[in-house]
Formats: sequence, C-alpha cells, structure tokens
Amino acid sequence: MDWLNISRGNAPLIIAVPHAGTVIPDDIAARFHSAWLGRKDADFYVDQLYDFARDADVTLISTDISRSVIDVNRDPSGASLYPGMATTGLCPLTSFDGEPLYSGAEPDEAEIAQRRAKWFEPYHGAIQDELDRLRQTHRNVVLYDAHSIRYRIPRLFEGDLPMFNIGTNGGATCDERLQNAVVEICEASGLETVLNARFKGGWTTRHYGRPEDGIHAIQMELAMQGYLDEPETPTPENWPTPYAASRAAQTVSVLKSVIGACLNFAGPLSHGDKI
Repeated sequence: MDWLNISRGNAPLIIAVPHAGTVIPDDIAARFHSAWLGRKDADFYVDQLYDFARDADVTLISTDISRSVIDVNRDPSGASLYPGMATTGLCPLTSFDGEPLYSGAEPDEAEIAQRRAKWFEPYHGAIQDELDRLRQTHRNVVLYDAHSIRYRIPRLFEGDLPMFNIGTNGGATCDERLQNAVVEICEASGLETVLNARFKGGWTTRHYGRPEDGIHAIQMELAMQGYLDEPETPTPENWPTPYAASRAAQTVSVLKSVIGACLNFAGPLSHGDKI
C-alpha cells in the first residue's frame, strides 16, 4: 500500500494526517470536472508542518489519497458528523465551496463500499494497530489528528476561522488536563484559539477517544494562513500557494509546544506499573 505512510516511533503519541494527500486514481479523475477541483480542499503541507515530531520518536500516519476520493475522517456509515450544517461526506460529491466534483457518474453504493475497503479500512487498521502496539508499553497514548483548512469558506463557517481550532467532542475524547494544556499553549501564542467550536473533532477523534481506556484523542484544525499566503479566491492559477517557511515559523513553534504537552501528559510507563 504505497499510498499509506507509517513512520513508527515508541513515544506514546500518534499524529494522524488524513487529508494532506492529493492522489486521485485515473479512473476517478476522469469523472471529475477537473483534477484541480479534486485536490482543492486538501490539507496542504500539514505533514510537512509536523515533520519535526519524528525527532521526538512519535508515530506518524498519513494517506496520499485525496479526500475527494474518500474522506478517511468521516463516519463510514455516511452519517453526518455535523447534522444540520454544511459539510462533505465519505465520498464527497462537492467541494467545500459547494462546487460539484463530478462531471461523469457519481459513485454508487457499491463503489463507495469498494473505496471504503481499499482506503478507509487500511488507514484505520493502521491507526488501531499502532494504538494497540503503544498501549503495550504506555498507560496513556495520545492520538493527535492533524488538519488545516482555508480560513475563509462562507459555506462552512461565518467570517474568518481562528488560527487554532481544538476539538475534543465537548471534552469526551481526552482527559481534561490534556485539553486544557493544549488550549493554554495556543492562547499564550496571542493567536486566536477556540475549543469545540465549528470543529469539534471528526470521526477519528470521536471513534478512538476513550480516555477511560488510556486512549486520548484530540483534533487540531489550523487556519492555513498560519503557514501560507491564501488568495482571496482560489483558482487553478493561484492555489495552492507555496509553503511559506517564514510565515510558518510561529505556527511550528506553537505546534512543537503542543506536541511536547501531549508527550508530557502521556509520559513514560513507570517501572512496575501495570496497564
């Protein structure tokens, strides 16, 4: 599975990156209005933002497949994570801006099931395998779901998106101490920070977060303007813009502290402790 990237570490933290991929198989791309439209909503460069975590012996899992092919952070049943609000589904039919993705046949139930088996299930199988592995040696493991999105998408939210959008499904998916530590670090940066607002945590966070069992899941949704220059209106000619290292420096500095807080919270398993 050359589309699935797993970098294993032994620290009690997994960083999952479900939406940085831009690969669209040819047979699906041929049915899209354009390949650009099928890649427009990717979480561009998020895997690059967290590359520093490799030095902390953290496990990183990502997929190269575009979220427009299958969104591995959606409920596999097709149920909406945000009932009554605009969103996109397991196999999206529109972009975030509401533009139809398909000029040809949209995926039917059989094709959606095939995509789920080919990409969704292996991705989540990898997450579960790594959680099981790390729980053998750590009392607590943090699953950190890493995302980003354009800061202005009127169809999804009003106004400008805050820089740091932290989701724990109302505090259900992780220990309050971890949640508070992450919020405090982001707020101390001076950049706008919200908890469980527009983004409360996707399927990954909600599915795996079981703090009573030692699995603490938290989602971080970044506004992309924290690491690149966003055009007012994305077009094939101007989007995506390049990764802007100078703009990203403050964002990465905050993320390093956030990841450090996750590691400090989980901590090593003390000698003689039993899981």
